[in-house]
Amino acid sequence: MKNISIFVFLLASFVNAQDQYNSASTQLNKLLSTESGLSIGGYGEVTYNNLEGSSTPAEIDVQRLVMLFAYKFDDRTSFVTEIEFEHVKEVYVEQAFVNYSVADGVNLRGGLMLVPMGIVNEYHEPTTFNGVERPSLDSKIVPSTWREMGLGVSGRVNSASLRYQAYLMNGFLSYGESYKLRGSDGLRKGRQKGAESVASDANFAGRVEYYGLPKLKLGLSYYTGNTQTTIPEQSYTQVGLSMFGFDYRYVNGRFSSRGQLIAASLSDTEAYNLAGTTDLGSAMGGYYIEGAYNLLPLDRSQKLDLFLRYENFNTHQKTAGDLIANDAYHRNETTFGLSYHIANGAVFKMDYQSKATAVDGSAAVGQLNMGLGVFF
Repeated sequence: MKNISIFVFLLASFVNAQDQYNSASTQLNKLLSTESGLSIGGYGEVTYNNLEGSSTPAEIDVQRLVMLFAYKFDDRTSFVTEIEFEHVKEVYVEQAFVNYSVADGVNLRGGLMLVPMGIVNEYHEPTTFNGVERPSLDSKIVPSTWREMGLGVSGRVNSASLRYQAYLMNGFLSYGESYKLRGSDGLRKGRQKGAESVASDANFAGRVEYYGLPKLKLGLSYYTGNTQTTIPEQSYTQVGLSMFGFDYRYVNGRFSSRGQLIAASLSDTEAYNLAGTTDLGSAMGGYYIEGAYNLLPLDRSQKLDLFLRYENFNTHQKTAGDLIANDAYHRNETTFGLSYHIANGAVFKMDYQSKATAVDGSAAVGQLNMGLGVFF
């Protein structure tokens, strides 16, 4: 409750400051609205990270290059896919789904899709968020980029200013030759990414966005179900998961702000940890709040955003049985820096992060980041 109270206070403090960024789904819809045929887009980013006090040197990396292809068969039917190259040498399919328009505001979708949880998991192109790296909450709690195989509906109800998504999907893999989930990074190692995915249980993912208030978007996300296992007859290889998210994005002239709250509850973790000698928490969650100010006049085509973000998240918010919560998994980060949008779709970024844990006597560690991103 203390974390929630802090989040609500910060939200009230910053509610006059949020930029409304373009989202990945907006760009996909632009591609889908073309005449019949092929449309091409993409995004990519090169990053530099220098962790203070580390025994390893700084790293510079082509973190990802993603090519987006959309093909419109007719006025109702389209196919969308994203092919991602990570660190130059790894190749993934990030999305691959068919979209069928049933009626105005109602679409059927099936295939490999992004799970609609929070902001960054869907809207993660480098020009759509401040900071060289994505918020850590969207790495450790919502394991971006989180995508699953599924089928469902999406669309909008303009009369109510609502956008909605609802899918049945497969979920995280908790066991497949080994136990996948652990305390340090929560559910991240369980992402299946559509690669020969185990589908022992169906999960539900849903999201509603409200855009009826001036300059403000509000989002509610929910995910629930059981993890997947290659031996479903052994119940201790699975855990139950329910995840709730609230987020906002606001813009007012040169001021911008966004924030997100995530809470996840896991069941049967005691038996899972005993069987796998692991340390998965029974509850995890956190929040972040961000404010930004564009230093350039609004009549300029370029933007120079000075921003500050605070995050607080814990993958051992609760533990079951004899497992003692690890204070090193309760983390907070402060990030401040600049995002220089030199053109619509191209950005230079630089920021400094201070990272700390709840371990008694531990000192915060600094990290300098720089990056270049494009989105077209």
